[in-house]
Amino acid sequence: MHYEGMIIRPPSEANSILLQVTLGCSHNKCTFCGTFRKKRFDIKKDDVIFEDIEFARTHCKRQNRLFICDGDALVIPQKRLVKILKQIQERLPWVDRIGLYANTKSIGLKTDEQLKELFNSGVKIVYLGMESGDDQVLKEIRKGADSAKMIKMGKRVKQAGIQLSITVLIGLAGKERSKIHARETGRVLSAIDPDYVGALSLMLIPGTELATAYENGEFELINPEEMLEELGLMIASTHLSNGLFHANHASNYLPIRAKLPEEKEKTLNLISQALNGKINLKPEHMRAL
Repeated sequence: MHYEGMIIRPPSEANSILLQVTLGCSHNKCTFCGTFRKKRFDIKKDDVIFEDIEFARTHCKRQNRLFICDGDALVIPQKRLVKILKQIQERLPWVDRIGLYANTKSIGLKTDEQLKELFNSGVKIVYLGMESGDDQVLKEIRKGADSAKMIKMGKRVKQAGIQLSITVLIGLAGKERSKIHARETGRVLSAIDPDYVGALSLMLIPGTELATAYENGEFELINPEEMLEELGLMIASTHLSNGLFHANHASNYLPIRAKLPEEKEKTLNLISQALNGKINLKPEHMRAL
């Protein structure tokens, strides 16, 4: 495989074929993220992509899922993206699910008919980094979208038949807006009603604007107990019709996997026990991105 630079993928794609089609992120402005700062966004040439698909045809026959890297493959022009998807379907017929990252801009570039075409071409799940439902936080982190746009674009993905997994960040609002961030994120998640929610706990990345703000005393990072309180309030404010709320990423202090709505109260009780010292939290040295 022709991998360039750091490759990231969602935890749920750990056993997937990783096909790098784009380099970096088309937005690449979020203040908390340093993943693609050294990569200039680009789309790889078709011959390189198709050569990697042929490699997978020979060496990846046990993997029935494929994830398209890097940060925002949905931004690829429709005709070219469909061509790549058709090549995957033809050369890797055992692959039954293709996933990719997206943002509100790239979703907005697609018509409803084009999103449906992607679904029919094998795209069964899209991962959207929402981070927060609080408009002030979204503006401060330079996410490039407000909560109304998040709701609109998230709903369009679901209406196309594609499963939607949304990532949110615990602690992103700092101490002052922690509760607002939790409630507003729950509000937006409820409005979108995604299939999956993945909650990560903020870890400051050296060199990012947010890390610099922390070093300068301009951003107050909340402690583990406060992060857990924020998570509890967020879950309490989230009303899904039939979704999974995950907070079992390596960055989290307390692993949680809850089916909502039926396991909400059980999960909130678990968080309460942890806050009361009855369940140990993950030590700081064991957290990771």
